[in-house]
Amino acid sequence: MTSERASTALAARLIAAGVVIHRPETCVFDAEVEVGAGTVIEPYAQLLGKTRVGGGCRIRSFSVIEDCVLGDGVVVRQSCVLEESTVGDGARIGPFAHLRPGSEIGEDAHVGNFVETKKAKLGKGVKASHLTYLGDAEIGEGANIGAGVITCNYDGVHKHTTRIGKGAFVGSDSTLVAPVTVEDGAFIGAGSCITKAVPSGALAIGRARQVNIEGWVAARRARSRD
Repeated sequence: MTSERASTALAARLIAAGVVIHRPETCVFDAEVEVGAGTVIEPYAQLLGKTRVGGGCRIRSFSVIEDCVLGDGVVVRQSCVLEESTVGDGARIGPFAHLRPGSEIGEDAHVGNFVETKKAKLGKGVKASHLTYLGDAEIGEGANIGAGVITCNYDGVHKHTTRIGKGAFVGSDSTLVAPVTVEDGAFIGAGSCITKAVPSGALAIGRARQVNIEGWVAARRARSRD
């Protein structure tokens, strides 16, 4: 049986078992894929390798999921790529997210638009909603990761781990230079570069002080006319 015919046959078996597949002729299913009843799979999705998808999930169009385990009630929004990762019950992924191998996404966590993870363990309810890279990271329950946050995990020779505690808040556009620990409940001000441990309940700010030079624009324009 050709791979296309095998995919079509598996789609038919999944539909008979209670999976809703919109336009199954556009989707790809490898032979060892398993999907729970009540899951909805939209057109042009690909479920590859030994992927296991729980019940009541929604896999939106153009997403590719390979060798992953998804719990119940998971939503994978449009155009996501998931590889060798696990996703807990009720988590929301995407759109346009990339879970690289070794990612563990906890229950009810949110990995949003253009977020990339690699060997990252996100606890229950963690939110990383926008434009973020989380590599070699351990993030505790309920932590909030702002837009543009980066874990700097590679020093040119070795990979290092960033640890972020429960309920921590990492402000937008911050860089965390591993190895580094942000303890439970700590806050990091937006735009910070964090290179040292942040104690529990502390506010860390690692950025230059803002300076406003009054009249600078007019003086510059005057010089340009000379």
